[in-house]
Amino acid sequence: MSPSASASFPSPRPPATRLRGDLGVWLIILAELLTFGILFVAFAFARVREVALFNAGQATLDLHSGALNTVLLITGSWCVARAVHGVRVGRRRTGARWLLVALLCGCGFVVVKLAEYAGKLSEGIDLTSNTFYTLYLMLTAFHFLHVVVAMLALAYLWLRLRAGAYGPHDMHAMETGAAFWHMVDLLWIVLFPLVYVVH
Repeated sequence: MSPSASASFPSPRPPATRLRGDLGVWLIILAELLTFGILFVAFAFARVREVALFNAGQATLDLHSGALNTVLLITGSWCVARAVHGVRVGRRRTGARWLLVALLCGCGFVVVKLAEYAGKLSEGIDLTSNTFYTLYLMLTAFHFLHVVVAMLALAYLWLRLRAGAYGPHDMHAMETGAAFWHMVDLLWIVLFPLVYVVH
């Protein structure tokens, strides 16, 4: 074949990459990341202004509970990723089982966090105690709310999977729910060291 003949056939274009999940939910995720980013910066600035107060406040937090919740959320994210993969290859039951494990990880997070809040309340600590506790409770409670919303989304996906929904031909809802859960996990990965660890 002559060079001129081969030049008449354009080379195939690689398939265009697409954003997995719902665009509206991705916009919500970006807005939430921005909101948390502002809160993280506020926490960091407040810490610089009141180092001794923040060090004393951090010393009262349970690092073991925070670390356990980190493991639970990371494990939950891994399970959600396995669930999405299972559904993508046509294994709905496998996907549903992985979602159930992710939900259990979320429940574990909720139980540990509620126990931590109960301990602080029993000590008379609330939003008005001092700057550290105000920001600590605002950040962690806001994140806690997101965990609950993400769990409700996973529960809905689990019920739909059990009813025979979704599959290789319909991954939109699964990918959307997974994206939201991974955001919740990512936020905690930043929040835990910032609030509990960094001095």
